[in-house]
Amino acid sequence: MGSAVKLRNDYSAGELRRLARASKDVRQSSRLLSIAAVLDGMSRADAARIGGMDRQTLRDWVHRFNTAGPVGLVDQWSSGPPSRLSAEQRSELAAIVEKGPDRAIDGVVRWRRVDLRRVIKERFGVDYDTRYVGKLLHRLGFSHISARPQHPAQDAQIVEAFKKNWPRTLKAHLCDLPPRTKVELWFQDEARIGQKNGIVRQWARCGTRPRQPADQRYQSAYLFGAICPARGVGAALALPFADTEAMQLHIDEISRHVEKGAHAVLVMDRAGWHTTANLNMPENITPIFLPSRAPELNPVENIWQFLRQNWLSNRVFDGYDDIIDAACKAWRKLLASPETITSIGMREWAHVGQTP
Repeated sequence: MGSAVKLRNDYSAGELRRLARASKDVRQSSRLLSIAAVLDGMSRADAARIGGMDRQTLRDWVHRFNTAGPVGLVDQWSSGPPSRLSAEQRSELAAIVEKGPDRAIDGVVRWRRVDLRRVIKERFGVDYDTRYVGKLLHRLGFSHISARPQHPAQDAQIVEAFKKNWPRTLKAHLCDLPPRTKVELWFQDEARIGQKNGIVRQWARCGTRPRQPADQRYQSAYLFGAICPARGVGAALALPFADTEAMQLHIDEISRHVEKGAHAVLVMDRAGWHTTANLNMPENITPIFLPSRAPELNPVENIWQFLRQNWLSNRVFDGYDDIIDAACKAWRKLLASPETITSIGMREWAHVGQTP
């Protein structure tokens, strides 16, 4: 090994320690302390350990210190080579990704990195490695996620009109209420939970694919659930069927959870057992129905996703009783976290003027 590099002598050990105390950069501070130790006569090996480095690394920082002083001990991260795509080209690429492929022209139903590599080469004359295309997409704000199902007959304009007109809809339904009556907004839905269960994503070592149990039996039950996001509360029943009788039981259960003296607006979809005239609606509940084929307007859909991802998926149920027990336990865990109900359930279009 070569001889030790001589240190510049215009800084004392005490000055370097004062600079280390004042520095907000932890790495610069540790390097200053190591060099201060050298100036005090400590061996370079021991001084390197003070800064959490080896002797050769300390030698490199000594060169930087001799050249630029304490400022030279700050990490100088390279921004890398300039992008081969201009800002305008990156913006155009983002628009292409967001729009999605044309099946007739591009021959695929979703963009893959190899497809976008071809598009970039053909349109911009830049040939990237396929792996780099993924990094580029991340830098442009994209991630590889699952798409949400959408009914092919859904009318987006109707959905947007429903949200825009919500205050007027609410006012029209509640015009007969006594003045200053407190109004609670509840959302209702039901989910089928059964032995033919789902498998959700999990963290695992790269290159592996963990196994999870998957049952092929068909026993199931229905979890009827409703939430009031503003209060962070909910009401649910686990039942064997989804029909008018079950819906009546659930409405009565929701009615018991409405605050005394308040009136609940119950928002739900247009399932047959929701809209039937055979339901006896309690006096403290007014139903409002969502547009057809618009499940994304109902936050209980996200509640089901949360329950499945955290407590119901990746498991096998022994039978009906086990399914009911699991559904009830999952709902109780949700109720124990009112802030989760509020976080998942609040909707800007529905809770205008309300704060959780």
